[in-house]
Amino acid sequence: MNKNSFLQSELAVVRELAEKVAAFATNEDNKKIIKRWQDVNELRKPDRAPVWCRPVACWDELLPKDTLICKNELLQKLEYNFRQILIKRDINDDTPIREYFPVQTQYDVVPSNRWGVDTGKHLPNSKEGAWAYDPPLKTSDDFDKLVTPRFEYNDGRTAKLLELYTFILSDIISVKLVFDPGYDNATIGSAAAELRGLEQIMMDMAVNPELMHRMMGYLRDAKLKYLDTIEQDIHLTPNTDDAMLCSEHIGALHNGKYMLRNCWCSGNSQEFDQVSPSMWEEFCLNYQKPIFERFGRTCYGCCENLTRKIDGVLSIPNLRIFVCSAWTNLDIVLNKINNNYCIMWRQKASDVVFAETSQKLREQIERGLCKLQGQYYQIVLRELQTLAGNMDRLHIWSDIAKELATKHA
Repeated sequence: MNKNSFLQSELAVVRELAEKVAAFATNEDNKKIIKRWQDVNELRKPDRAPVWCRPVACWDELLPKDTLICKNELLQKLEYNFRQILIKRDINDDTPIREYFPVQTQYDVVPSNRWGVDTGKHLPNSKEGAWAYDPPLKTSDDFDKLVTPRFEYNDGRTAKLLELYTFILSDIISVKLVFDPGYDNATIGSAAAELRGLEQIMMDMAVNPELMHRMMGYLRDAKLKYLDTIEQDIHLTPNTDDAMLCSEHIGALHNGKYMLRNCWCSGNSQEFDQVSPSMWEEFCLNYQKPIFERFGRTCYGCCENLTRKIDGVLSIPNLRIFVCSAWTNLDIVLNKINNNYCIMWRQKASDVVFAETSQKLREQIERGLCKLQGQYYQIVLRELQTLAGNMDRLHIWSDIAKELATKHA
């Protein structure tokens, strides 16, 4: 792909969208949003709690792919990205917008299938159906096929992307070469399920614990080797400017260079939701902790129920954000933690989407905010799979959540 292949009409579409995004990035509202996140994650009292939603599968309804104008692959990707940002501004939650356009340094994974074995899925018969794992590690002998992946910097691909994005955007918004380490580096249970199967890892913990320890040790060591590689990248940049983890700079630089200790790391244990606290610690948390130790701040949890595992979560190195899902008992969380942490209070997507009236939404949020008085907290709605035809539901939810967050600030 080269810049001579761009149609001027498509280029104009992307540039117009970029101009709108750049204008939002520099306005006072965006600065207030960024400060709001920084305050709560630095354990300072914000003007109100930040409110944020992640539409996930609802983008198919909010921004159908067949409504996009650009056909060129790179321009279409940009168009989609910028339209998503503008839709979020219309929803009017606390989505922080960068004042620059990031171009991620490019790495090749060796082997190309990452683990040395091919993972797969049994796909559903319908778009709305559920898939199932088709794991490659059927027997203990299959574990001998695993290799530790290597990550090799691709200078040519990186330079080409930087050239293209600079050509398209640099006179509108600054283009910056970065290496964001991502934030979900400690979630290794998902890979275990892909390789071995979700039901099988449940059985392994009970009847073949040595094999499960072998699996989790392998995944921990592979992740640590990956972290060694990316920490050598001169473009490593802190992941401190996105929603949920938006914060001020973490720690001091090392000889003028960012390290992982200047970054956030998140992890969760969704695959271990039904596992006892002791087995979760033995087979999951203890393998995650060496990963967390590499980072300056950590965030733990997602949609799993952590009610009985709070003490284990509080033992995580550098913990700053405790994720209280809709299935975690907020009252018990509040009895166990103090103001050394920020609570990410997650909303139940189905309760939001299928609430019969806006008053129901209001009552749901109000109950939680009355309990959260005096705490540092975020109000987060994620994992949405459908709006069920309620196309204004996220707008309404955002308005109500912000109003009540202000009331209880």
